[in-house]
Amino acid sequence: MKSPPVELLGVYKSFGDNSVLQGLDLRIEPGESITIIGGSGTGKSVLLKLMIGLMKPDAGLILIEGQDIVPLRERELLKVRGNLGMVFQGSALFDSLSVGENVAFPLREHTKLSEVEIRERVRETLALVGLEGIEGKDPTELSGGMRKRVGIARAIALVPRILLYDEPTTGLDPANVEKINELILDLKEKLAVTSIVVTHDLRSAFKISDRIALLHEGRIVASGPPQEIKRSSLHLVQDFIGRID
Repeated sequence: MKSPPVELLGVYKSFGDNSVLQGLDLRIEPGESITIIGGSGTGKSVLLKLMIGLMKPDAGLILIEGQDIVPLRERELLKVRGNLGMVFQGSALFDSLSVGENVAFPLREHTKLSEVEIRERVRETLALVGLEGIEGKDPTELSGGMRKRVGIARAIALVPRILLYDEPTTGLDPANVEKINELILDLKEKLAVTSIVVTHDLRSAFKISDRIALLHEGRIVASGPPQEIKRSSLHLVQDFIGRID
């Protein structure tokens, strides 16, 4: 049987006296779009950083396509990260580089493509996020929504099998929130990726997800399709989601 793209088993993580994850288990299936919701400070972004190896858990297994990444050193982690794309909350663009150079950055770091091939890949990737022809612009010239899409373009430049999104719609107006939601759905289909989203935006979560998981007190306390989560009789779930039209 093929290993799931991501599986966490008995994961613990604390920061000083603050116990964030307490024996968390989570299995993510190939090609699904899962959104992890939960209150502020519950460890949602920590989960993403653990999945990509930016943090180590205190205990537990983190399996990426069947491989436990916890004991891996940085050089070994780089190989694993080639199959992972991360969209950071603030886009994390280099303002000293042009849009094209930002998208090209992972290609130069992790591939042996020629400059011609890199330029073509950058063009194709920007087209996928609806930003054709802006390679020469500076990130400071872009709107918040455009910066977010450039961040997504950089995340998919290496054609990852797994995409991680940390608060992809934070700080955007409703029109741009809708564009990002549609883009997440579009890329899932076009690239056949597994999408893992962390968000406070419940409307986005219910629009883009095959499955929603609620993180509470260090564990996943509820998980299921959006309609199932809406109808859940668990007080924890209903208290968190309230009424969503």
